Amino acid sequence: MRLATWNVNSLSVRLPQVLDWLAAQSASGSPVDVLALQELKMTDDKFPAEAFAAAGYCAQWFGQKTYNGVALLSRTPATDVVKNIPGFDDDMARVITGTVDGVRVIGAYFPNGQEPGSEKFEYKMAWLKGLRQWIKNELLVHPKLVLMGDYNITFDELDMWDPVGLQDTIHCTEEERYHLRALIALGLHDSFRLFDQPPKSFSWWDYRDFGFKRNRGLRIDHILISTALKPLAQACVVDKLPRKNERPSDHAPVVLTLA
Repeated sequence: MRLATWNVNSLSVRLPQVLDWLAAQSASGSPVDVLALQELKMTDDKFPAEAFAAAGYCAQWFGQKTYNGVALLSRTPATDVVKNIPGFDDDMARVITGTVDGVRVIGAYFPNGQEPGSEKFEYKMAWLKGLRQWIKNELLVHPKLVLMGDYNITFDELDMWDPVGLQDTIHCTEEERYHLRALIALGLHDSFRLFDQPPKSFSWWDYRDFGFKRNRGLRIDHILISTALKPLAQACVVDKLPRKNERPSDHAPVVLTLA
């Protein structure tokens, strides 16, 4: 089973790239079974369900005009679908959850937070707390659980191209990382770090200042897996190839392979 997460930064712009990427994975003999998308930036009525169906994927989506929006694509239909965080009042389309082949899959677009001390940062802190409380309950019901998406948080200095210059800036604050560690404490594991990885492995690069060419990036897209799934993890990689596309997303897909 292969699961992937990708912030596409506008599905209307990058639908052909997503379809091409999925087709290339299948052609290689390793199709993606579940793909979580973030930042659709489109309303529900604009979602290209027919295009994905033609590619062999069932879709669940939760859109929003101009901002946010998430989707789950799967080769077998997702069941028990939930949108956003139950019990947390939010008018942003950030979370979509479904069960696929016995695995509870949560795709999430975590708030950016803008800058420490701002109202958006306080919203991010509240959102992270609400997510953690819900995940704790989900794990009791669904021991095989995957939480993947654009977290907008780095784990530590290894996830930063400039640990000194970026210290205490957004995505790299102690307050944000506290909540990330709290998710780990629930019994989740960073699947990427289960394997040896090249130094300076990132999943996001700024469009400005030739960020990708200079590898000035951050690792902010993560796939966390429950303890029940940890023994099944075989590989986790960042596929940087789509970042080389013309008009790419600023994020690259992260792909997890489970036995």
